[in-house]
Amino acid sequence: MLTKFESKSARVKGLAFHPVRPWVCSSLHNGVIQLWDYRVGTLLDRFEEHDGPVRGVHFHLTEPLLVSGGDDYKLKVWDYRLRRCMFTLLGHLDYIRTIQFHHEYPWILSASDDQTLRLWNWQDRSCISVLTGHNHYVMAASFHPSDDLIVSASLDQTVRVWDTTGLRKKQTGEASPYGALDSTQSPGPMGLVTGKGNTPALNMQAELFGTNDVVVKYVLEGHDRGVNWASFHPTLPLLVSAADDRQVKLWRMSETKAWEVDTLRGHSNNVSCVLFHPRHELIVSNSEDRSIRVWDMSKRVGVQTFRRESDRFWIMACHRDQNLIAAGHDGGMIVFKLERERPAASVSESTGRLYFVKGRELYVHDYGRGGEHPIANLRRTVGGGAGSQTDGIGNGPRYLNYNQFNPSEGNILVTSEVDGGSYELLTFALGHNASSSSVSDGKRGSCTGPAVFIGRNRFVVLDKSRQLVVRNLQNEVTKKVASPVPTVDGLLDGGSSGRVLLRAEDKLILFEHQSRRTLGEIHAPKARSAHWTADGQTLAIVCKYGVVIANRSLEQLASLSETVRVKSGAWDLENSVFVYTTMNHVKYCLPNGDSGIIRTIDHPLYVSRVEKNTLYALNREAKCVTFKIDLTEALFKLALEAKQYKKVMEMVRNSRLCGQAIIAYLT
Repeated sequence: MLTKFESKSARVKGLAFHPVRPWVCSSLHNGVIQLWDYRVGTLLDRFEEHDGPVRGVHFHLTEPLLVSGGDDYKLKVWDYRLRRCMFTLLGHLDYIRTIQFHHEYPWILSASDDQTLRLWNWQDRSCISVLTGHNHYVMAASFHPSDDLIVSASLDQTVRVWDTTGLRKKQTGEASPYGALDSTQSPGPMGLVTGKGNTPALNMQAELFGTNDVVVKYVLEGHDRGVNWASFHPTLPLLVSAADDRQVKLWRMSETKAWEVDTLRGHSNNVSCVLFHPRHELIVSNSEDRSIRVWDMSKRVGVQTFRRESDRFWIMACHRDQNLIAAGHDGGMIVFKLERERPAASVSESTGRLYFVKGRELYVHDYGRGGEHPIANLRRTVGGGAGSQTDGIGNGPRYLNYNQFNPSEGNILVTSEVDGGSYELLTFALGHNASSSSVSDGKRGSCTGPAVFIGRNRFVVLDKSRQLVVRNLQNEVTKKVASPVPTVDGLLDGGSSGRVLLRAEDKLILFEHQSRRTLGEIHAPKARSAHWTADGQTLAIVCKYGVVIANRSLEQLASLSETVRVKSGAWDLENSVFVYTTMNHVKYCLPNGDSGIIRTIDHPLYVSRVEKNTLYALNREAKCVTFKIDLTEALFKLALEAKQYKKVMEMVRNSRLCGQAIIAYLT
């Protein structure tokens, strides 16, 4: 689990991600609704009109609306831009458990302890359908992502799937199931029918048991105790449910029937919530046993378990587009990922190639020729069975390191966290026709953190006892060196032969293994990667929330802080400009400490190379991305610092320099 954000509050009973903005909304047992920015970790707003616990909350897909439902039997619709409640819908006779906006129609679905589900039109502010049939509390209900279906879970030990086709046709005026619209009815907003007519459909069944615009399609029975949650798969005809019998059940649907596929056992207390992962073939569940469990959907086995010491889990939510999950517990909530999305990659400047991992293969991309092709298959996880992790869940390659010191052949170290930390050494022939047939069988071993090359035929790893172990390309140990400090937890590129950077707590140590000397130290909190200029004289250290620039002796030249995570960086091959990316920006930093924004980006990118106003990067799908960037502002500042006034005047006359920043810089 990679925790991205954590909040402390009263017990969290409801959660919802904003579909576009980096927001997560939590509804609390003390009646407060909190709106958080999980990217920067700040509380944006609070809504406090409910009397008692608020158990359900949801964002509208396109409008600035938020809906909530609580133990005061009230359903409230909020405008989060105006920061106030727009209106309250009344009708339920007991606690409201869950609430959801429809993705297309102006509908709200609510589930309640009064044993009913209700469908509301938030534009008309009216109840359009009451779904009866459960004979105990309805704990959860949700719309299908694309079809006219609703799923509900109840303490009556059943899961029900409802067909809303009739209601949709009636409301949109497509074809009323009771004939043409009468004179008192008219199409309302978004084509919805409003008004009360003499509808013959209000027959005896409708009067006794509610309208029959929504009908039960399936009743799923199989749990031995009350069902707390049920949800649809985003694309497949599958359902998953969680219950007080401590089981998670997987169901399949067809046009005419639904049946149980399998039961997932492992929780030791009531299972509170269960969801399909939006991107992987995984099921995620949480429970009052204080754990979150991840299950492989195809193998139907548990693959990961995350536990808290004293907090029971109650609710979960998945982001519709990003690989993010939120989980609410007794003491607050966490936003997390199951695995890293950064592709492992390394650049060979001498050959002008990018090596990166996609899936279980090592690919090479040629900057000059363009195009990419696989050159090697990487090893899979050792072991199997219920205790093993499946491919692609946190055990993929995390680091790649290309041997810049060997001009005669290609050497790559692939490091992952499999088996507590391991490396694989791949050797292959250089040349444009390199293929998988030229790659020698990988030599493997255990390590802590990334393995790093320190010479033409040597690399160094950090073993479990925090010793530096030097090996040759035959994977034979040639030397063991005690690290200068006992808290070393990782190695980074030292910039030249025989040197290595040791990461220890909040600092980096430049260490020469041959003489066992410490050449320098620098403060670099949560350092992620080290990037040297081509001449090896300047170093840029990418930290979690900033960039540190230093010289060859590790003396600090500049330090830059960010409020959001720094994703990647690379030096411009022709100038002393360090280009780096955050979640939404491409920025630059100069050795004198000056910085600025180059452009915005829609999705995170991982920079691999910057050359002649062209940025080369990988996205999270490990696809090579190339686009033009304008470094004029950075080059202008460099020229001014170097007192190249002729170049400065030429740039002032011919370049598009504008804005208060440049004027302030000149003054």
